[in-house]
Amino acid sequence: MDFQLTDEQRALKEVVHDFVAREVRPRARHTDEASEFNWPAMRKMGPLGLLGLEVPEEYGGAALDAISVAIAIEELGWGCGSTALAIAAHNGLGLGPVVAYGTEEQKRYWLPQLTSGEGKLACLSLTEPGAGSDLKDGVRTRAVVDGDSWVINGAKMWMTNASISDLMVVLCRTGDRGSHALSHILVPSDTPGVIIGPPEKKMGLHGSPTHAVTFDGARVPRENLLGTEGRGLAQTLATLDSGRVGIGALALGLAQAAYEEALKYSKEREAFGQPIANFQAIQWMLADAATEIEAARLMVYKAAWLKGLKQPYSTMASMAKLFATEVSERVCRNAIQIHGGYGYSSEFEVERMYRDTRLMTIGEGTSEIQRLVIARHILQ
Repeated sequence: MDFQLTDEQRALKEVVHDFVAREVRPRARHTDEASEFNWPAMRKMGPLGLLGLEVPEEYGGAALDAISVAIAIEELGWGCGSTALAIAAHNGLGLGPVVAYGTEEQKRYWLPQLTSGEGKLACLSLTEPGAGSDLKDGVRTRAVVDGDSWVINGAKMWMTNASISDLMVVLCRTGDRGSHALSHILVPSDTPGVIIGPPEKKMGLHGSPTHAVTFDGARVPRENLLGTEGRGLAQTLATLDSGRVGIGALALGLAQAAYEEALKYSKEREAFGQPIANFQAIQWMLADAATEIEAARLMVYKAAWLKGLKQPYSTMASMAKLFATEVSERVCRNAIQIHGGYGYSSEFEVERMYRDTRLMTIGEGTSEIQRLVIARHILQ
């Protein structure tokens, strides 16, 4: 077993880290305070391949291996939680299903424009007022055939990227109740009848817009069916497995950033005539952070490695997502504790990092759902 990154992966990590340090992290505070997506950085991501991480090169993507994708998202998370979430959702949840299930015509039409950085992003539309973790029976948004079109009616919520997207992958009910009643349909965001509500007022991740979206007779061609009719639930679960590796990587980046800030502050801040890093209470928090981050990184990379080998990785993805996101929350919380009163001030970055990482144990399957997935596997 080789724990070393390849030369290509190390080079990618360096390139993305330098880009994030130059274009993303310096703007993170403004992104948060202004609740403004970082469009300037996004425009520059296209040529770097960051908007098509797993998209084949023939469609304008970077065609990276799964570990490289995790590395890239981790570096984005290190720079800015908001920007990282928007880009991770675009790649994993928006483009992922198109790459995996799209027809050749759908791929050639959508992927080049969505990876270039010249337009907007992609998003996945799952959650509804009555359907969060319970997608199979909870989805009420319905698509019916009318001639050569699908007509969609319903309401979605918590849609990441809705207002900054050109394409929505919408989970709709196309049949009776049950696991074979749901389908994915591609809906251009400017389709008449697609009504995007105002941005949600959230605890954190202010630069990653989240919206409720209503579909009021939205009409799209029948060929916009993505994948197989009635396989929407299975396609969604496979997409979420991949997305959970991404969220684990993003949380890892936030944890790494908070740890670095806490380590730096502990060496600079003095109390009782010496740096607070000399005190055992601080040392133990730093030691725990360094250890847990290393363990989380190994779990995220293992899940990505299994995915790349096309081996079953659903359980490992849940384990990695569960552990990495909960580690990130602990690390960010203790980073604030190490900063003391200053850590509670928005003048210090750890305050924002804690608010941003709080979503990670909720989005793309709560920690409780991850534990259910893991338990079902080990008890079968």
